[in-house]
Amino acid sequence: MSGYQVEIISPTDKDALFDDLLAKVRYERKANIHGACVKLLTDNSDFKEEWEDNFKFMNEDIRPHAKIFSVVDGGKLRVMYEPLSKTCIIKNCDYYGWIKSIALAAISDFFEEYHSVHRRYSVHGSTVDYNGHAIAIIGPPGTGKSTLTYGLLENEDFNYISDDWFFTRLFKNAAVVYSSEKNSYIRDDIINVWKSFSEELKKVKLDTRGRGLADVNTLFEGRTRESSTLQTVVLLERDIEHPPFVKLDVDDAMDFMIEKDFCNPHQLVRNIRKFDLRKEFFRELFSNLDVYLLNTIETPNESLDRIKNLATR
Repeated sequence: MSGYQVEIISPTDKDALFDDLLAKVRYERKANIHGACVKLLTDNSDFKEEWEDNFKFMNEDIRPHAKIFSVVDGGKLRVMYEPLSKTCIIKNCDYYGWIKSIALAAISDFFEEYHSVHRRYSVHGSTVDYNGHAIAIIGPPGTGKSTLTYGLLENEDFNYISDDWFFTRLFKNAAVVYSSEKNSYIRDDIINVWKSFSEELKKVKLDTRGRGLADVNTLFEGRTRESSTLQTVVLLERDIEHPPFVKLDVDDAMDFMIEKDFCNPHQLVRNIRKFDLRKEFFRELFSNLDVYLLNTIETPNESLDRIKNLATR
């Protein structure tokens, strides 16, 4: 679970809230997320600064494809979404991680509406590049996605693309993955496993959840990539009753993704149509790639070695 529930509201409901929202807004910033424009409107200076560090800049002349309001009114946490205009209204949120994930989810919803034209989809997962080919790591929260991603990036042969969310474009002969964020919203406990990042992470300004924006070019010494051709997908689980590592056929991989709700707790719209779109995308993606299931019950280094062996085989 994401820690919040999404309320779907109508355009009329949104319009009724609009004047009060605008009266609270102190900062407006636009971001370029995979070529789409997302506008943040907030009363929180920390969110504004984190947004600027997190995402690429979008020219102010570009009209937004999605809007994210984040304001405080003294009440409880609420997340409301109006799908027609791609407007999300977040009230009384103290965690930037949800702000950025909801922004990515709103643009994902936008791309899904044009899937037949652009064939661009989003995935809640991480990707690294090795010799011009990408490995994607996808799993439910808590299965070790970030830990394994940063473990791979200790090796200078691997390049950073994304550690939380990436976009995919399906071509006739390939699937190409793209980064979603300018910098990484990293957890401070990564250094408990991978010591090589300790000095750089000491420079990161952490929020109340122990997370902060790290400059990936500095952190990985220039080993970053905007895109790569996807070759391998590693799905993650943590279950002591299952084997540590198996190769999956398409049907087994789809069963896993459906059971785990596509490994994405930040889906703004959940209905039969959206479910079918997501299912169709992953089936096509998995049909043209090698897919493995890694059970992270072993030590991080043992799990890491399994992924490295896939890259170097």
